[in-house]
Amino acid sequence: MKTLYLVRHGETLFNVEHKIQGWCDSPLTSNGIAQASRLGEFFKEISIDHAYSSTSERCCDTTELILQNRLTYTRVKALKEQNYGVFEGESETLSPKTPKDFETFFLPYGGESSNDVGKRMLHCLTTIMSKADHQNVLAVSHSGVCFNFLRMLQDPTEELKKGFSNGTIFVYHFDQGKFQLAKVIRPSK
Repeated sequence: MKTLYLVRHGETLFNVEHKIQGWCDSPLTSNGIAQASRLGEFFKEISIDHAYSSTSERCCDTTELILQNRLTYTRVKALKEQNYGVFEGESETLSPKTPKDFETFFLPYGGESSNDVGKRMLHCLTTIMSKADHQNVLAVSHSGVCFNFLRMLQDPTEELKKGFSNGTIFVYHFDQGKFQLAKVIRPSK
C-alpha cells in the first residue's frame, strides 16, 4: 500500500490578516516558517521518495523547509488553491458562510467551483500516486483544495469541525487506484 502525505502550507501574512488567498500569494510569517520547520522534523522520520508542491510561493517555501535539501521536489500547478476570482486578496468576511455556498459562488466572479477544484485534485493526486516508483509521497498544498479533495472521497463534516489549520497533515493510503483517509495530524498549538 502506498501513502500520500498531503500537507497544508505554513501560516502566511494573508492568513493573519484574514484575507482571501487563492491564486494570489503572500509570504510565510515567522510563525509559518516555524510551523514548516517543525514539519521538517516530523518528516525526518519518514522515508519520502517523491515530493510535490503547489506552484504558490507559500507552498514552495513550506516544502523547502520540510525537505531541508534531503530531496528535490516538483512544482505542480494542479495543486494550487481554488481560484476565487475578483475576491482574491479581499477580506474573508466577503466569503460565503458555509461550505455548500462555496460550490458555485465564485464562478460569476472569474473563480472556480469547489467541485472543479476537487476533481482537479483527485485527478492530479491519482496520477502522481499511480506512478510505479511512488510509495511515500509528500504533497504540499492549501486548505481549500485539501478540503475539496477530501470531499471527493468522503463526507468531510467531522474533519471540518476540527479544522484544517496551517501545517495540518492528511495521511492517505492509496491502493488499487483509490484513496482512503488514514488519519489527520493537526499541529499542536
